[in-house]
Amino acid sequence: MKKGHKTQKPTLKFLGYIGISGLIVIVDQVTKKAAQEYLWGQPTIEALPVLQWTWVANRGAAFGFLSDAGGLQHYFFSTLAALASAFIVVWLWRCFTVNRLLAWGLAMILAGALGNLIDRLQYRYVIDFISLHYQDMYFPAFNIADMAITFGAVLVIIDYFCPPGKRL
Repeated sequence: MKKGHKTQKPTLKFLGYIGISGLIVIVDQVTKKAAQEYLWGQPTIEALPVLQWTWVANRGAAFGFLSDAGGLQHYFFSTLAALASAFIVVWLWRCFTVNRLLAWGLAMILAGALGNLIDRLQYRYVIDFISLHYQDMYFPAFNIADMAITFGAVLVIIDYFCPPGKRL
């Protein structure tokens, strides 16, 4: 076998994980554009007894944390997302050939960070539109990028607790 052939296969596999991230970012952005078009300025839509579609401009972090910090949070969270994304790409490059579960988790976290970063750079806030509730108890609104970060973090945590010889 040629030496170059061996290095091409892992590179394509790495690009596959980046492609998964890209696909999630596209789905996130398309759903946010739909929310912007159909939900902005409209009353909340009750989709299911526990699910509502609503438009929320989140100027803070998770659950609106620091949303009233006077505008500096935009720069802080944008910079944090960009740095975290770069770190995740490097981490993904180092682990993707030996640890698929961790690589999937990192690809999902990367997608979520990039999806929300795009919003911050474009609008100076993140578009949230999914609202879960039970009777009068409401979970803060979120989006596809937030779901990707959450599911990715769960995979990273599961991977952490797997014995080294049993990792996927």
